[in-house]
Amino acid sequence: MSAAQTQNDREKCWGCLESLGLSQRELVLAEALQMEYDALARHRQDKGPANTLPPDTKSSPAKSEPSLPRRVPSPPCNNLQQGVSGSDPMLNHVQPGVSNFSRSSGESHGFSKEPRYILDEWESDFEGTSQLLSKGLPSLDEPPPPVPPRNPIPQNDPFIVHQSSVPRDVNLFTPEVDQPKLSFGDTLNYDNLNDSLSKLNGDWLSPNTSRRVNGDKSGKAVARSNTLPPQIPPRTYFTAQKSTRNQRRVSVDPVSLGSRPNGFGYELFQVSEERDEEVAAFCHILDFVLSFVFRFVWSPCVAQDELQQSLGVSIKVTYISSLLLPLVFLLSTQTLVSFEYIQQCLKFDWDIRLILTKRSSVNMELGRTTEDDDTLSTMNHSILLQERPIKQTVTREALTLLLDTFHNEAESFLLSEVELPLHVERLVQSVKACCTSLAAVETPDITAALNQLPACPCRLQPKVQKDVSVLAKRENRVAIVEKLTAAILDLVELYCSTFNANFHTMPQSSRSTAPIQEAGMVTNVLSFSVYAAHRIPITWAASYENFFLSCSLTHGGVELCAPQHTSKQSVSKYLFHLVVWDQRVCFPIQINQLPRESQLTVTLYATPLPPPGGAEEKSKQKRSIEALGWVTMPLFSFRHVLTCGRKLLGLWPSTPGSGNARSSMPNFSQPDSVILQVDFPTSSFEVRFSTPAPAEFSPQYEFSRLDQLSQRQLHDVLHKKSLFWLTPEDRRLLWEKRYFCHVEASRLPLVLASAPSWEWACLPDIYALLRQWGCMNHLDTLGLLNATFPDQECRRTAVQWMDSISDPELLDFLPQLVQALKYECYLDSHLVRFLLRRAIGDMRIAHYLFWLLKDALQDSQFSVRYQYLLAALLCCSGRGLREEFDRQCWLVNILAKIAQRVRDASPSSRQAILREGLEEVKQFFSINSSCRLPLNPGLFIKGINIQSCSYFNSNAVPLKLSFQNQDPLGDNVNVIFKSGDDLRQDMLTLQIIRIMNKIWIQEGLDMRMVIFRCFSTGRGRGMVEMIPNAETLRKIQVEHGVTGSFKDRPLADWLQKHNPTEDEYEKAVENFIYSCAGCCVATYILGICDRHNDNIMLKTSGHMFHIDFGKFLGHAQMFGNIKRDRAPFVFTSDMAYVINGGDKPSSRFHDFVDLCCEAYNLIRKHAHLFLNLLGLMLSSGIPELSDVDDLKYVYDALRPHESEADATMHFTRLIESSLGSVATKLNFFIHNLAQMKFASSEERPVLTFAPRVYTLKSDGVIRSLFVCRHIKTYTPSKGYSYVVKVEREGQQGSTLVQRTFEEFHELHCKLQLIFPSSKLPSFPSRFVIGRSRGEALADRRKEELNGYVWHLIHAAQEVAQCDLIYTFFHPLPRDERAGSVGTVVNALHNKPAGMKFLFGNSCFACCDICYWINIAFLHLFVKCIDLTFFQVLLVNFCVCVC
Repeated sequence: MSAAQTQNDREKCWGCLESLGLSQRELVLAEALQMEYDALARHRQDKGPANTLPPDTKSSPAKSEPSLPRRVPSPPCNNLQQGVSGSDPMLNHVQPGVSNFSRSSGESHGFSKEPRYILDEWESDFEGTSQLLSKGLPSLDEPPPPVPPRNPIPQNDPFIVHQSSVPRDVNLFTPEVDQPKLSFGDTLNYDNLNDSLSKLNGDWLSPNTSRRVNGDKSGKAVARSNTLPPQIPPRTYFTAQKSTRNQRRVSVDPVSLGSRPNGFGYELFQVSEERDEEVAAFCHILDFVLSFVFRFVWSPCVAQDELQQSLGVSIKVTYISSLLLPLVFLLSTQTLVSFEYIQQCLKFDWDIRLILTKRSSVNMELGRTTEDDDTLSTMNHSILLQERPIKQTVTREALTLLLDTFHNEAESFLLSEVELPLHVERLVQSVKACCTSLAAVETPDITAALNQLPACPCRLQPKVQKDVSVLAKRENRVAIVEKLTAAILDLVELYCSTFNANFHTMPQSSRSTAPIQEAGMVTNVLSFSVYAAHRIPITWAASYENFFLSCSLTHGGVELCAPQHTSKQSVSKYLFHLVVWDQRVCFPIQINQLPRESQLTVTLYATPLPPPGGAEEKSKQKRSIEALGWVTMPLFSFRHVLTCGRKLLGLWPSTPGSGNARSSMPNFSQPDSVILQVDFPTSSFEVRFSTPAPAEFSPQYEFSRLDQLSQRQLHDVLHKKSLFWLTPEDRRLLWEKRYFCHVEASRLPLVLASAPSWEWACLPDIYALLRQWGCMNHLDTLGLLNATFPDQECRRTAVQWMDSISDPELLDFLPQLVQALKYECYLDSHLVRFLLRRAIGDMRIAHYLFWLLKDALQDSQFSVRYQYLLAALLCCSGRGLREEFDRQCWLVNILAKIAQRVRDASPSSRQAILREGLEEVKQFFSINSSCRLPLNPGLFIKGINIQSCSYFNSNAVPLKLSFQNQDPLGDNVNVIFKSGDDLRQDMLTLQIIRIMNKIWIQEGLDMRMVIFRCFSTGRGRGMVEMIPNAETLRKIQVEHGVTGSFKDRPLADWLQKHNPTEDEYEKAVENFIYSCAGCCVATYILGICDRHNDNIMLKTSGHMFHIDFGKFLGHAQMFGNIKRDRAPFVFTSDMAYVINGGDKPSSRFHDFVDLCCEAYNLIRKHAHLFLNLLGLMLSSGIPELSDVDDLKYVYDALRPHESEADATMHFTRLIESSLGSVATKLNFFIHNLAQMKFASSEERPVLTFAPRVYTLKSDGVIRSLFVCRHIKTYTPSKGYSYVVKVEREGQQGSTLVQRTFEEFHELHCKLQLIFPSSKLPSFPSRFVIGRSRGEALADRRKEELNGYVWHLIHAAQEVAQCDLIYTFFHPLPRDERAGSVGTVVNALHNKPAGMKFLFGNSCFACCDICYWINIAFLHLFVKCIDLTFFQVLLVNFCVCVC
């Protein structure tokens, strides 16, 4: 073999080793040490006799020289897991016979760089049928069967990549992988990597001798050198035990698709099937839940047996909207008006379409099938597809390599006779390499063992062995190696239990049963030891001093005792930077006084170092203590056992707002998180917290038995609506009088929040009160799910009461329930089971729950919990629904990339980049025939209309997208896609407004609110529904000039333009009054700010609504130091003009005020509901809803302590204040000026009086224009209008239109915005000098306008055929009305001037005087009688005075 070929082979081998999860530097160091060890071993072999092999190892390689380390490779990392070395190797495989439908045909079949879409981020409504689950089925709240014992994973080879063109089976959740880091073309497998390792070490072993075969199942240790201390466990083959996983429907680990030989390498660690006991128990619960819905198929229809059992069911109706989504309801239990679709039809005067359909015709593709029920589900497939920026755990193979290096260095150290410092240095380096891979933790045992070695360059500490002669004795060196070996193995086991690694230092056996002691009987005080904080950043060491810990015990956010503090220490440098306290912390509280959900919170504080300067300056500077990190952990595990033993806790960084909701899980998701090492006392028995039985006696007393003073005091406290503002005196009174509060069932949260303690001895009384309390309304139970009530029994009762909620109503509160999952102490909870059970029963719930969980993954503190919950949802879903989720995520990713590219592009190239990006969307639909939008599962689309797509000129540059409807009878689906804006606040605001609207409708008050959907599909991106036929107030007002916001007529004129008839206009005004009142109430209660005229829209039907809720709860938009939102809400004079029908107040304005006050008082009755909804969102991370002060704004706005009369008077004053505010109009005007820079050249000006734009193509070419007459008008103002005769090519006769001089002037001004003045004719002067006679001025202007229109129609083609001109001369509804004389006047002007026109033996319009007299008669009769009768009388009433 040539030298070049040898070098090439070594490069290939290094490429293989990179997949082990070690850096190149670590590999170089390990290999250098290995090579020197081999040389030393060969030298010893030459000097001494060969070792004798045991008889049972004759088939293995000769052991005369040290055994080579067997390094087992990890699989090739895919693009979602690059650098993730801690994944279970069995989870990183590629399923055989699977290909990705998202790949283009040009890509290879073996690997794909396209990411999975369901979990790849870093940074038809069906009527629910969940009732089917609860009928005839056992309760899901019953305790599940015991958790199955852990078993080893069957040794199946997951690393063989199969190539196939079979469509991808999404049910298997196959991760896609990148190309392997191998320069040769062979597929990565064990043989290649093992051969590479052997080549790298200079030996070539045949596969038969270098690897154990499957038939060898002796399980005996591989022999090593006799000099190795016996404390290191030998690498052993473990026989794969029979797994019970095949008997279960849900498992943590993936479904094995093949088998691999047992003992593919020398295994040092035992692989456990389910690494986390809590996750394993959760999987078992999930399997228990699914067992009740075995072969259950989602269906929008009621089962036949249920129909037969239901009494009073007369008919079943399915209504299908234009989106072909069926919803089924029973007429005996539900009314048509209760459905949102029916309400929308009534609100917008749509036709209600009810269609009877057969059950067999309903689309069932998203339901679970029998194939799904028979297929094994695995959670880790979904969990490990989540993209992670850092490696979670070290691989078993990489750690084996490092331990082999330590083994070799330890043996060299034992055999060394000379150059002892060099061997010490190398031994310490190998220990440091092991500790570095094990989270850079240096335990006190490792420190103590290293202290017995002399100082070396990589570890300079004063506490070291200074007498080197001590190491001259071999027994001393053996003792040091034994201590180091034991300490490293203890660290490995600690690491495995902390990070849930897929390996251990010894085979895992079933959990031994220890004696149990009840926590309520243990009187010992709670204590633990704090050793050190590891992985201290170097920047902290250079910037802070006096590090100390503050330890506190809390339950529901309330401290149980005074916090305890450690001493102040500085940063030390051992192997790493760490702060050592080695101190015991004792709390002044006994274990029997701890509530079951008690949590320990440890916060790291430090004092910043003073800046450089003199001693006097340093003494003058006051340095404040800073919080650097914190961690929270439950004292009792999910099995209710008190924690014990050594723990590693990763600290979360202290950031503003991080104290609202604190995760009970340590921070191991960040590579540089500080790790705290604590030790809890251990004993020979388990301290378990058992749930006590409720007390037998819990009285209930009548409220009237209290004295008047107590009644008044208790009444005032009970009507505070929220527990956030209970004072200590209020809590004392409530708990003392708790047996008198049963009459107020909804006040249970207030009473329970007043409980003085939740310790074991107090729980019987609390549970008795909870059991005897009247069943609360499902809306009121939301108050029991916030962070104040972590007790599991309390939350179980709340979920049980909530079970009566219907599926459509559950959708209204789903975001809050997803946030409430953060307040659960453990992964498995009754709320989790409730949500999964309802998601199985209703596809809409499953759809929105999926996207809410996916969005919650962005919360780093709770991402691990939401990963498991999302994986559980996917396990419960069928293959069809998972494929649908995959398509939606794929589409969202494409749109996000397009939006980012458009936003980053220059304004001139954005449209071209948008069109180019939408071609990718078009390609998406060529691969996928259809897809549902995350915004609403009922929006079923099949393509995109590229020509109708554009973008908005705002800071975020949102995309305006138009999708093709799957329903051929439906309209296009228009949505706005935003990237760069956090839509969670908009989503919450619209949810609250939607609930307000439902409350009004339930109370019989329809406020005509326009409710549109907004949904966040990830942090910083989402979709918003577009409302058709709507315009912003700014665009309406600027039609009257940039100062249009100061005028009163713009809104009324715009509504009049789009509603020309009197009935249409009155209906539009009515809609405006109701919707405006609803907007005023909603925006005031929620404190919605930044209300400029681009954030308020008006439909042509008169419905007003608000958009863009970036500021709420009183966080006003600031203009420098000036608060822009000064009025309580937006209610301006132009809105009052529409309501009054003019400038003067009318009775309709009083009706408007009464309507506002009535709507306001109805919402006040449900104040506790809105406070609960917003209170559950305090932990959502929304910047403007982060603490109780933000919630206090809504509490003050609702004024729950006032009577209805006082509240009515208060809101009336608010209307007066808003109407008289000049700041609102000034804000509108400033916004108009600011938006002028965003005016696009593509935005063509429009005429204010024309409802739409007309073109040459739609109307035909104008042949001639002639101004015939001028007519005196009295409405809308006194003046003259000019009759223009319009003749078009290809049309017989002519058309007459009437336009005022001001409208002609508007046409000329709009033309000047498009064309230069040189291309336009001059326009007659508008100004009149002196007192000119009106008739003469009209005659003169008629002649001037004749000349203007003649030159206009004969101008350049681009001017003459402009859309503005064709829109101007298109007949309007008023032209048809004014001429109730249309036919007569039309005939008149078709005759030459001065000629007599005889009609019914009468002279008509032979002169101007006769013309006007007859016109007066014509208008009189047209106004009084219909046209037919008018034509009969026309003969006798036309006169001539000539």
